[in-house]
Amino acid sequence: MAKYRLVLLRHGEGAWTKENRFCSWVDQKLSSDGIKEAQNCGKHLKALGFEFDLVFTSVLSRSIQTAWLILEEMGQEWVPIQSSWRLNERHYGALIGLNRAEMALNHGEEQVKIWRRSYDVTPPPISESHPYYAEIYNDRRYKCSDVSQDNLPKAESLKDVLDRLLPYWNEKIVPELKSGKMILISAHGNSSRALLKHVEGISDEDIINVTLPTGVPILLELDENLHPLGPHQFLGDQEAIQAAIKKVEDQGKVKSAEK
Repeated sequence: MAKYRLVLLRHGEGAWTKENRFCSWVDQKLSSDGIKEAQNCGKHLKALGFEFDLVFTSVLSRSIQTAWLILEEMGQEWVPIQSSWRLNERHYGALIGLNRAEMALNHGEEQVKIWRRSYDVTPPPISESHPYYAEIYNDRRYKCSDVSQDNLPKAESLKDVLDRLLPYWNEKIVPELKSGKMILISAHGNSSRALLKHVEGISDEDIINVTLPTGVPILLELDENLHPLGPHQFLGDQEAIQAAIKKVEDQGKVKSAEK
């Protein structure tokens, strides 16, 4: 019997996800498909009888919008939401805005997989000449963060994501879990992968093969010490979920016509 239960998910498809671009810290709304994914996620969680007491999101719109749509579908719009940059997507540095398939063509699929999925490899940092530098670092949401703008990352490995996420997990989320609250975390592909790595003790080598589809809720059942009682569970049609995972994995591959 689980002592604590937690639902974690990667937000619905964003506009740049559809274009297969590294979105990272550029703020994007959900695509039309992403809106449907979030709504379907809410319908499914409602059908399963989930009742949330608190929701955590990043400060990026696609994460927050996903949470809103889920709560609306569940009739739980009143549930409080807390947002932090520490749940943001991984900062992809100089890769932000680039097309993954084109990068695979130019640099090889294996290099793109390493940039996207490895644990401790950091992409080249973003510079002030980057077309999205000013948009990110002049954004008012980061003037309200718990670190100075000078200390915000310019590029991150998954290890870096876990390092900046863990204080928030331990200081903000864990106490709420231990108080008995049912929590939803609407985050991103890499912040969710980092949290799964920590909670489930996934090795540095194995995390490269963990892929999360957009808009699919993940159930974690934990004991009194917050250790998992089993592997995480994707909630929903398992065949459709596996197809969605393959779609994400294929984003970093050269398109057939280009091979």
